[in-house]
Amino acid sequence: MASITLKNIKKNYTKDVCVIKGVDLEIKDGEFVVFVGPSGCGKSTMMRMIAGLEEITAGELYIGDTLANDLHASKRGIAMVFQSYALYPHMSVYDNMAFALKLAGTPKPEIDQRVKKAADILQMTHLLERKPKALSGGQRQRVAIGRAIVRNPKVFLLDEPLSNLDASLRLNMRVELSKLHQELKTTMLYVTHDQVEAMTLADRIVVFNAGIIQQVGSPLEMYENPSNLFVASFLGSPKMNLFEAQLVGVEQDAAVVRLPKGITARAAVHPGSAKVGDKVTLGIRPEHIELADESVAGSIPAKVDLVEHLGDTVLAYIEIPGVNEIICIKLPAHMTGLKFGDMVRIVFPEKHSMLFDAEGLAFKRNR
Repeated sequence: MASITLKNIKKNYTKDVCVIKGVDLEIKDGEFVVFVGPSGCGKSTMMRMIAGLEEITAGELYIGDTLANDLHASKRGIAMVFQSYALYPHMSVYDNMAFALKLAGTPKPEIDQRVKKAADILQMTHLLERKPKALSGGQRQRVAIGRAIVRNPKVFLLDEPLSNLDASLRLNMRVELSKLHQELKTTMLYVTHDQVEAMTLADRIVVFNAGIIQQVGSPLEMYENPSNLFVASFLGSPKMNLFEAQLVGVEQDAAVVRLPKGITARAAVHPGSAKVGDKVTLGIRPEHIELADESVAGSIPAKVDLVEHLGDTVLAYIEIPGVNEIICIKLPAHMTGLKFGDMVRIVFPEKHSMLFDAEGLAFKRNR
């Protein structure tokens, strides 16, 4: 096992095309870290530089205590699992997993021991004699992971390994990967654009955008205390509701904002140097918006545009007259009486409301 340290890592393809713009990060030994972000944000390029498949333009990469910038990929102690399974169709599962060890001249008894141990970990001992064409998508992905396990790497790199699977298999494989990490206790670095995978798998999440790290933290920390608008809107499904607003009141531990049509709301944040009149953005997650009646002070009238029944929850999409944004509310499953055209009243709880300044940076929230 090994840690990974990135010091001011940059990647330029041409003088004017910089895709990684100075990344500093430390991944601890045995940690499961997920790189997440939209397509083109630089997360896969960063992983490929760690693997030795892309040259580093500037900065320093350490694997353990070893400076790895110029170290050949085969010498880095890394095993990589790609989006494509890339299995040899004419070989059995056993031979696919053993192939790299055979090329390295590993003795046959050791190859047999490693392959059977990996197959046992992945619960695929009964599949060792099958060819890839006789396997499901999930089983093929497990073979690809097994092929990495037999190498006993210091670090696992996984580049969107579940993106070719259907929803059910993705869920199953997420569970398998979590169990695998608990058993092997090896450093794992995982790249995905799927924020659900990031939230469920990671010890820590690294959010990338435009070649820059936006925020690093635990899944719960990132969800509850995003550092900026990008992180707030990227993590969470359904997405956070965001409203353009103006600061109209500044208190020691709270701020008052005005939305269009004179609607006001409070947020339990520290305003810092913010001033009355500043443009801000109010954010609140769908599960935190509450239905209310007219007796509740500050409740806002709204019209239901769409209701989605998901079994365990209900998603209601509503519109406040005069406010352009469509608001999503996440409600318990028993709230099945809502329907298109219903008039309701909602409130934004102060303790769950977030506030972002004109630059998109989050106001510090009260704990």
